Amino acid sequence: MLGRRLSDEPYSGEDVSLLASVGTQAGLALENIRLAETMAARLEVERRTARDLEIARDVQAKLLPQDRPPLATLDYAGACLQARIVGGDFFDFVAMGSGQVGLVLADISGKGISAALLMATLQANLRALYAQARDDLAGILAVVNKVFYDSTAANHYATLFFGLYDENTRTLRYANCGHLPPIVRRSSGAIERLSVTGPVVGLFESWKCETRCVQLEVDDLLVIFTDGVTDATALNGEEFGEQRLAEVIGDHHDLPARALLQEIVDDVKRYGGPEQFDDLTLIVARAV
Repeated sequence: MLGRRLSDEPYSGEDVSLLASVGTQAGLALENIRLAETMAARLEVERRTARDLEIARDVQAKLLPQDRPPLATLDYAGACLQARIVGGDFFDFVAMGSGQVGLVLADISGKGISAALLMATLQANLRALYAQARDDLAGILAVVNKVFYDSTAANHYATLFFGLYDENTRTLRYANCGHLPPIVRRSSGAIERLSVTGPVVGLFESWKCETRCVQLEVDDLLVIFTDGVTDATALNGEEFGEQRLAEVIGDHHDLPARALLQEIVDDVKRYGGPEQFDDLTLIVARAV
Protein backbone atom coordinates (compact mmCIF):
# COMPACT_ATOMS: atom_id res chain seq x y z
CA MET A 1 0.00 0.00 0.00
CA LEU A 2 2.84 2.36 0.89
CA GLY A 3 4.39 1.75 -2.50
CA ARG A 4 1.34 2.81 -4.51
CA ARG A 5 1.51 6.21 -6.15
CA LEU A 6 -1.02 8.85 -5.23
CA SER A 7 -2.06 9.02 -8.87
CA ASP A 8 -3.07 5.35 -8.65
CA GLU A 9 -5.68 6.21 -6.04
CA PRO A 10 -9.06 7.02 -7.63
CA TYR A 11 -10.42 10.49 -6.90
CA SER A 12 -13.54 10.48 -4.83
CA GLY A 13 -16.59 12.59 -5.78
CA GLU A 14 -15.65 14.96 -2.97
CA ASP A 15 -12.13 15.37 -4.42
CA VAL A 16 -13.52 16.19 -7.88
CA SER A 17 -15.99 18.67 -6.42
CA LEU A 18 -13.25 20.35 -4.41
CA LEU A 19 -10.94 20.60 -7.44
CA ALA A 20 -13.75 22.05 -9.56
CA SER A 21 -14.51 24.59 -6.86
CA VAL A 22 -10.85 25.62 -6.62
CA GLY A 23 -10.65 25.92 -10.40
CA THR A 24 -13.80 28.04 -10.53
CA GLN A 25 -12.55 30.33 -7.79
CA ALA A 26 -9.18 30.71 -9.52
CA GLY A 27 -10.95 31.52 -12.79
CA LEU A 28 -13.15 34.10 -11.07
CA ALA A 29 -10.13 35.63 -9.41
CA LEU A 30 -8.32 35.93 -12.73
CA GLU A 31 -11.42 37.41 -14.37
CA ASN A 32 -11.78 39.93 -11.55
CA ILE A 33 -8.15 40.91 -11.99
CA ARG A 34 -8.71 41.36 -15.71
CA LEU A 35 -11.84 43.44 -15.15
CA ALA A 36 -10.06 45.56 -12.54
CA GLU A 37 -7.16 46.21 -14.92
CA THR A 38 -9.62 47.09 -17.72
CA MET A 39 -11.56 49.41 -15.41
CA ALA A 40 -8.37 51.08 -14.19
CA ALA A 41 -7.23 51.63 -17.77
CA ARG A 42 -10.65 53.02 -18.69
CA LEU A 43 -10.69 55.35 -15.69
CA GLU A 44 -7.21 56.57 -16.61
CA VAL A 45 -8.37 57.29 -20.19
CA GLU A 46 -11.44 59.11 -18.84
CA ARG A 47 -9.28 61.08 -16.42
CA ARG A 48 -6.91 62.14 -19.20
CA THR A 49 -9.83 62.99 -21.50
CA ALA A 50 -11.46 65.10 -18.79
CA ARG A 51 -8.16 66.88 -18.17
CA ASP A 52 -7.68 67.51 -21.90
CA LEU A 53 -11.20 68.92 -22.13
CA GLU A 54 -10.53 71.22 -19.18
CA ILE A 55 -7.42 72.50 -20.93
CA ALA A 56 -9.40 72.97 -24.15
CA ARG A 57 -12.10 74.87 -22.24
CA ASP A 58 -9.51 77.17 -20.67
CA VAL A 59 -7.84 77.78 -24.03
CA GLN A 60 -11.17 78.50 -25.70
CA ALA A 61 -12.16 80.91 -22.91
CA LYS A 62 -8.94 82.85 -23.49
CA LEU A 63 -9.74 83.13 -27.21
CA LEU A 64 -12.77 85.25 -26.30
CA PRO A 65 -12.14 88.99 -25.84
CA GLN A 66 -10.68 89.75 -22.43
CA ASP A 67 -11.49 93.47 -22.58
CA ARG A 68 -13.50 95.98 -24.61
CA PRO A 69 -11.91 98.79 -26.61
CA PRO A 70 -13.39 101.95 -25.04
CA LEU A 71 -15.94 103.96 -27.00
CA ALA A 72 -17.54 107.21 -25.93
CA THR A 73 -20.79 106.63 -27.85
CA LEU A 74 -21.35 102.88 -27.48
CA ASP A 75 -21.88 100.80 -24.33
CA TYR A 76 -21.48 97.15 -25.28
CA ALA A 77 -20.94 93.68 -23.79
CA GLY A 78 -20.74 90.06 -24.92
CA ALA A 79 -21.14 86.57 -23.49
CA CYS A 80 -20.68 83.00 -24.72
CA LEU A 81 -22.19 80.07 -22.79
CA GLN A 82 -21.26 76.70 -24.28
CA ALA A 83 -23.73 73.82 -24.07
CA ARG A 84 -20.81 71.42 -23.58
CA ILE A 85 -17.34 71.92 -22.16
CA VAL A 86 -16.27 73.42 -25.48
CA GLY A 87 -18.33 74.58 -28.42
CA GLY A 88 -18.51 76.33 -31.76
CA ASP A 89 -19.84 79.81 -30.97
CA PHE A 90 -17.58 82.81 -30.50
CA PHE A 91 -17.66 86.58 -30.42
CA ASP A 92 -14.91 89.15 -30.67
CA PHE A 93 -14.31 92.86 -30.11
CA VAL A 94 -11.63 94.36 -32.34
CA ALA A 95 -10.01 97.78 -31.93
CA MET A 96 -9.69 99.25 -35.43
CA GLY A 97 -8.32 102.66 -34.47
CA SER A 98 -9.77 106.13 -35.14
CA GLY A 99 -12.81 105.46 -32.96
CA GLN A 100 -13.80 102.24 -34.75
CA VAL A 101 -14.47 98.82 -33.22
CA GLY A 102 -15.33 95.53 -34.88
CA LEU A 103 -18.20 93.49 -33.40
CA VAL A 104 -17.89 89.89 -34.57
CA LEU A 105 -20.12 86.92 -33.78
CA ALA A 106 -20.08 83.47 -35.42
CA ASP A 107 -21.73 80.10 -35.06
CA ILE A 108 -19.97 76.97 -36.35
CA SER A 109 -22.08 74.06 -37.56
CA GLY A 110 -22.08 71.18 -35.07
CA LYS A 111 -21.17 70.99 -31.40
CA GLY A 112 -18.41 69.84 -29.08
CA ILE A 113 -14.73 69.35 -29.84
CA SER A 114 -15.00 69.31 -33.64
CA ALA A 115 -16.93 72.60 -33.62
CA ALA A 116 -14.43 74.10 -31.18
CA LEU A 117 -11.52 73.23 -33.48
CA LEU A 118 -13.31 74.78 -36.45
CA MET A 119 -14.12 77.84 -34.36
CA ALA A 120 -10.44 78.30 -33.50
CA THR A 121 -9.55 77.96 -37.19
CA LEU A 122 -12.12 80.53 -38.28
CA GLN A 123 -11.16 82.94 -35.53
CA ALA A 124 -7.46 82.68 -36.41
CA ASN A 125 -8.24 83.38 -40.08
CA LEU A 126 -10.31 86.41 -39.15
CA ARG A 127 -7.74 87.83 -36.73
CA ALA A 128 -5.04 87.57 -39.37
CA LEU A 129 -7.11 89.89 -41.59
CA TYR A 130 -8.73 92.26 -39.10
CA ALA A 131 -6.39 95.12 -39.99
CA GLN A 132 -7.78 95.17 -43.54
CA ALA A 133 -11.44 95.09 -42.55
CA ARG A 134 -11.81 98.88 -42.34
CA ASP A 135 -10.92 99.28 -46.01
CA ASP A 136 -12.42 96.11 -47.52
CA LEU A 137 -14.77 94.18 -45.23
CA ALA A 138 -16.38 92.19 -48.04
CA GLY A 139 -12.95 91.37 -49.48
CA ILE A 140 -11.47 89.98 -46.28
CA LEU A 141 -14.58 87.87 -45.69
CA ALA A 142 -14.18 86.41 -49.19
CA VAL A 143 -10.62 85.41 -48.26
CA VAL A 144 -11.83 83.89 -44.98
CA ASN A 145 -14.46 81.91 -46.85
CA LYS A 146 -11.87 80.56 -49.31
CA VAL A 147 -9.50 79.45 -46.56
CA PHE A 148 -12.31 77.88 -44.52
CA TYR A 149 -13.71 76.14 -47.62
CA ASP A 150 -10.31 74.71 -48.57
CA SER A 151 -9.42 73.50 -45.08
CA THR A 152 -12.65 71.87 -43.86
CA ALA A 153 -14.97 69.04 -44.85
CA ALA A 154 -17.77 69.76 -47.30
CA ASN A 155 -20.49 69.75 -44.63
CA HIS A 156 -18.79 72.25 -42.33
CA TYR A 157 -19.67 75.92 -42.40
CA ALA A 158 -20.24 78.94 -40.18
CA THR A 159 -22.74 81.74 -39.98
CA LEU A 160 -21.04 85.06 -39.29
CA PHE A 161 -21.95 88.65 -38.48
CA PHE A 162 -19.22 91.29 -38.74
CA GLY A 163 -20.07 94.88 -37.84
CA LEU A 164 -17.76 97.90 -37.90
CA TYR A 165 -18.97 100.67 -35.60
CA ASP A 166 -17.59 104.18 -36.13
CA GLU A 167 -18.34 106.45 -33.20
CA ASN A 168 -17.38 109.55 -35.19
CA THR A 169 -20.39 109.04 -37.46
CA ARG A 170 -22.44 106.68 -35.21
CA THR A 171 -22.74 104.26 -38.11
CA LEU A 172 -22.48 100.47 -38.14
CA ARG A 173 -21.22 99.04 -41.41
CA TYR A 174 -21.89 95.32 -41.47
CA ALA A 175 -21.87 92.05 -43.36
CA ASN A 176 -24.29 89.29 -42.37
CA CYS A 177 -23.08 85.96 -43.74
CA GLY A 178 -26.07 83.65 -43.37
CA HIS A 179 -26.55 84.59 -39.72
CA LEU A 180 -29.78 85.24 -37.86
CA PRO A 181 -30.65 88.92 -38.42
CA PRO A 182 -29.56 90.99 -35.39
CA ILE A 183 -32.21 93.17 -33.79
CA VAL A 184 -32.02 96.95 -33.67
CA ARG A 185 -34.52 98.43 -31.22
CA ARG A 186 -34.89 102.13 -31.76
CA SER A 187 -35.39 104.52 -28.85
CA SER A 188 -38.94 104.96 -30.18
CA GLY A 189 -39.61 101.23 -29.69
CA ALA A 190 -39.52 100.39 -33.39
CA ILE A 191 -37.80 97.12 -34.30
CA GLU A 192 -35.48 96.65 -37.30
CA ARG A 193 -33.53 93.58 -38.35
CA LEU A 194 -30.14 93.50 -40.06
CA SER A 195 -30.86 90.99 -42.80
CA VAL A 196 -28.48 88.62 -44.57
CA THR A 197 -26.04 90.19 -47.04
CA GLY A 198 -24.20 87.03 -48.14
CA PRO A 199 -24.07 83.23 -47.82
CA VAL A 200 -22.65 81.22 -44.92
CA VAL A 201 -18.86 80.92 -44.71
CA GLY A 202 -17.07 77.77 -45.87
CA LEU A 203 -19.86 75.99 -47.75
CA PHE A 204 -19.42 77.46 -51.25
CA GLU A 205 -16.27 77.96 -53.26
CA SER A 206 -17.84 80.73 -55.34
CA TRP A 207 -18.74 83.32 -52.73
CA LYS A 208 -19.36 87.03 -52.29
CA CYS A 209 -21.23 89.30 -49.94
CA GLU A 210 -22.12 92.95 -49.72
CA THR A 211 -22.01 95.40 -46.85
CA ARG A 212 -24.71 97.71 -45.55
CA CYS A 213 -24.87 100.58 -43.07
CA VAL A 214 -27.23 101.45 -40.24
CA GLN A 215 -27.24 104.59 -38.10
CA LEU A 216 -27.38 104.17 -34.31
CA GLU A 217 -28.83 107.13 -32.43
CA VAL A 218 -28.77 107.72 -28.67
CA ASP A 219 -30.60 104.92 -26.76
CA ASP A 220 -30.90 102.67 -29.82
CA LEU A 221 -30.11 99.05 -28.93
CA LEU A 222 -28.30 96.44 -31.03
CA VAL A 223 -28.57 92.74 -30.11
CA ILE A 224 -26.57 90.15 -32.06
CA PHE A 225 -27.31 86.53 -31.10
CA THR A 226 -26.92 82.88 -32.08
CA ASP A 227 -29.73 80.36 -32.46
CA GLY A 228 -29.00 79.05 -28.97
CA VAL A 229 -31.10 82.02 -27.83
CA THR A 230 -34.10 81.72 -30.12
CA ASP A 231 -34.12 77.90 -30.34
CA ALA A 232 -34.27 77.35 -26.56
CA THR A 233 -37.32 75.09 -26.13
CA ALA A 234 -39.85 74.86 -23.30
CA LEU A 235 -41.33 71.59 -22.05
CA ASN A 236 -44.35 72.08 -24.33
CA GLY A 237 -42.03 72.13 -27.36
CA GLU A 238 -42.41 75.85 -28.08
CA GLU A 239 -39.23 77.75 -28.96
CA PHE A 240 -38.17 80.99 -27.31
CA GLY A 241 -38.22 82.72 -30.70
CA GLU A 242 -37.29 86.14 -31.99
CA GLN A 243 -40.59 87.72 -30.96
CA ARG A 244 -40.05 86.82 -27.32
CA LEU A 245 -36.45 88.06 -27.55
CA ALA A 246 -37.71 91.41 -28.88
CA GLU A 247 -40.18 91.57 -25.98
CA VAL A 248 -37.43 90.96 -23.40
CA ILE A 249 -35.33 93.70 -25.00
CA GLY A 250 -38.31 96.04 -24.88
CA ASP A 251 -39.12 95.21 -21.25
CA HIS A 252 -35.56 96.06 -20.15
CA HIS A 253 -34.61 98.65 -22.78
CA ASP A 254 -33.45 101.18 -20.19
CA LEU A 255 -30.72 98.94 -18.72
CA PRO A 256 -26.98 99.24 -19.48
CA ALA A 257 -25.67 96.78 -22.06
CA ARG A 258 -24.25 94.22 -19.64
CA ALA A 259 -27.35 94.21 -17.43
CA LEU A 260 -29.63 93.81 -20.46
CA LEU A 261 -27.47 90.95 -21.72
CA GLN A 262 -27.82 89.20 -18.36
CA GLU A 263 -31.61 89.66 -18.40
CA ILE A 264 -31.78 87.99 -21.80
CA VAL A 265 -29.58 85.08 -20.70
CA ASP A 266 -31.59 84.58 -17.50
CA ASP A 267 -34.90 84.64 -19.38
CA VAL A 268 -33.68 82.12 -21.96
CA LYS A 269 -32.47 79.80 -19.18
CA ARG A 270 -35.75 80.04 -17.29
CA TYR A 271 -37.67 79.33 -20.47
CA GLY A 272 -35.56 76.40 -21.68
CA GLY A 273 -35.09 74.70 -18.32
CA PRO A 274 -31.95 73.49 -16.57
CA GLU A 275 -30.41 71.62 -19.53
CA GLN A 276 -28.85 73.80 -22.22
CA PHE A 277 -28.92 72.08 -25.62
CA ASP A 278 -27.08 74.61 -27.76
CA ASP A 279 -24.33 77.19 -27.41
CA LEU A 280 -25.71 80.59 -26.43
CA THR A 281 -23.83 83.69 -27.53
CA LEU A 282 -24.82 87.36 -27.47
CA ILE A 283 -23.52 90.84 -28.10
CA VAL A 284 -25.61 93.70 -26.72
CA ALA A 285 -24.80 97.33 -27.53
CA ARG A 286 -26.46 100.61 -26.57
CA ALA A 287 -25.76 103.90 -28.32
CA VAL A 288 -25.10 106.62 -25.72
